[in-house]
Amino acid sequence: MSKNVVLKATKRTITGKQVSQLRRQGQLPGVIYGSHMEPINISLEAHNASLTIPHLTASSIVTIDVEGKEIQALVREKQRNYIKGTLLHVDFLAVSASETIRAYVPISQHGVAPAVKDYNAVLVTNLNEVEVEALPKDLPERFDIDLSSIKEVGDAIYLKELSLPAGVQMLHDVEDAIVVATGAAKEEVEIVEGEVSATEPELVERKKKDEVEEE
Repeated sequence: MSKNVVLKATKRTITGKQVSQLRRQGQLPGVIYGSHMEPINISLEAHNASLTIPHLTASSIVTIDVEGKEIQALVREKQRNYIKGTLLHVDFLAVSASETIRAYVPISQHGVAPAVKDYNAVLVTNLNEVEVEALPKDLPERFDIDLSSIKEVGDAIYLKELSLPAGVQMLHDVEDAIVVATGAAKEEVEIVEGEVSATEPELVERKKKDEVEEE
C-alpha cells in the first residue's frame, strides 16, 4: 500500500468546451463517479495535481477532499495533451471501504536474468499488469518480480509465483507466464534469411518472363 495521498478539489459548474478557461487559470478539470453516487464535476489545482497524479498506479487509492468532504477513489482515466504531456482531465472512481473492487495492479521487473547474460536469450514480457479483486485497503500498489530466477532459455516467471497479500484474489489464470526467456532473436534472423533465399528464384523467373515479353 502507498502512503495516503490527499488531493484538494472544488466543485465546478463549468463544463464542455468552456473548461479550457479553467486550464488557463491553472485548474485541472476532473470528475468523480461511482455506483452509489451522482457524478461530481471537480477542479483541482493543476500544478499540485500534475506532481502527484502521474505517479499513481491503477490500484492506488487517493483521498479527494471536495470542499471538506473526503472521498476515497481510484484514478480511472488520465487525459493528456500529447504534444506538451500535460494533464487535461482526470476521471476518478469512488470506492467504498466495505466493498471489494476490481483493479489492475502493475508488475514491476527487477534484477538481471542470467539467461540473457549467459545465453544471449531474449526476455519476452507477456503481462505488464494483472487484474485483482480486493477491498480498497488491501489493494497492492504493484507486484515486484526478480528476473534473476530466469537462468536458461525457456525459463519463465508465472502469475502463480506472485505473493498475494491477504484478501487479494487474482482474476487471471495463475498458469499464465509474466515473462519468458526465448531464443527468438536467433530464430528471427534465420527466418528472414530463408525468406530472402526463397524469393530470389521468383524474382529471377519474373525477370526472364518480362524479357521474353519485350522480345
